[in-house]
Amino acid sequence: VQLQASGGGVVQAGGSLRLSCAASGRTFSSYAMAWFRQPPGKEREFVAAISRSGDITHYADSVKGRFTISRDNAKNTMYLQMNSLKPEDTAVYYCAAQLTFRSTWWGVTESEYAYWGQGTLVTVSS
Repeated sequence: VQLQASGGGVVQAGGSLRLSCAASGRTFSSYAMAWFRQPPGKEREFVAAISRSGDITHYADSVKGRFTISRDNAKNTMYLQMNSLKPEDTAVYYCAAQLTFRSTWWGVTESEYAYWGQGTLVTVSS
């Protein structure tokens, strides 16, 4: 599967952005998906994950209640709705995918995902 992330940009603190991750190639609904981010000068970190069907989601504590992960399997696309953005949310955001036969599976570490998009930059100004 090939992944293409988009939707990044510059936004003021308190604002919102929606990221998209478009997938091509094999059957999108066979993949669990996730968002990770890499703040400037820091290591990449987990943001949110979603199961194959979209029934199960999981969030990092730092974004819980502000970000919402979702997917549209008919459009081969995953989304990350980001509200109440803070300067500390500034990062390059990456989407990731992992083929799985388990409908309830999701992962929180980079090593659990085999496929990655190129990243999209989100800058939150104070």
